[in-house]
Amino acid sequence: MAVIDTLPPEYYEQGHIPGALNACVYEMVFTDRMKELIANRAARVVVYGTSDRSRGAAVAIEKLSRAGYSDVRELAGGMEAWQAAGFPLELSGMPKPEISPTMADGRYVIDTLASRLEWTGRNINKRHHGTIAVAMGEVSFKGGLPLAGEIVLDMNTIVNLDLDDETYNRMLIRHLKSDDFFDVEHYPAATYSINAAEALLDAAPGSPNYRLKGALELKGKRRELDLATEIALQESGVLKAWAACDLDRTLWGAIYGSGRYFEKLGMHLVSDLVSVEIFLTASRRN
Repeated sequence: MAVIDTLPPEYYEQGHIPGALNACVYEMVFTDRMKELIANRAARVVVYGTSDRSRGAAVAIEKLSRAGYSDVRELAGGMEAWQAAGFPLELSGMPKPEISPTMADGRYVIDTLASRLEWTGRNINKRHHGTIAVAMGEVSFKGGLPLAGEIVLDMNTIVNLDLDDETYNRMLIRHLKSDDFFDVEHYPAATYSINAAEALLDAAPGSPNYRLKGALELKGKRRELDLATEIALQESGVLKAWAACDLDRTLWGAIYGSGRYFEKLGMHLVSDLVSVEIFLTASRRN
């Protein structure tokens, strides 16, 4: 019988059931790794994950059954049940503490080279997507909350990433920069201001854990805009953040092609909604 720990290697090293082998179920090479560890597909295999709350072990059973392993079972309750029963763990390395979700108080200055906004605009026939550069910004944390801050976008850096034809690409960018859309000549920057925030206490890892309360100033108009945001402090001390939303561009005066404002648009009909995602990297400054 073989016992398989299905967690990533870094967690396996911090503690596993004595004698267990490691094959991370989240890796694409999971079944290949299992074939290296256990060539006999008729052998009894017991897999485990963290607890009954995680489906890692169940997914491992599904994958192994499809790969031809005929006697695969799950250790009910995983490592949590094992430890609750008083059984010991075996270590392969030094335990590492989990990264605290609470940020230290202070200013976090945005790394503009490592940050960006991605946009997607569409109509019923097609869509275009691209990026806009972050010009500057900072966020201030207090008591673990991002209570104030400002993120400035350089609207002159609008880029399209899907049109290979340079002529059409330039035409689209000129169109977006014109007064039909964002009037970049007169409004070269867009600014998102953070006024307050709340922690989303029940957020699962990988999902938004804060709700930012703020306002977006675009094309000379300022509108309130709350953002569900994922913010995580990396082991290096760098802060990373991500947020996504659909903006109704007409609220900021970009009404070109909107069926709410014009009739008989034909091929010029454009969705009012622009999907945006922003990726930020920041470092704490004293």
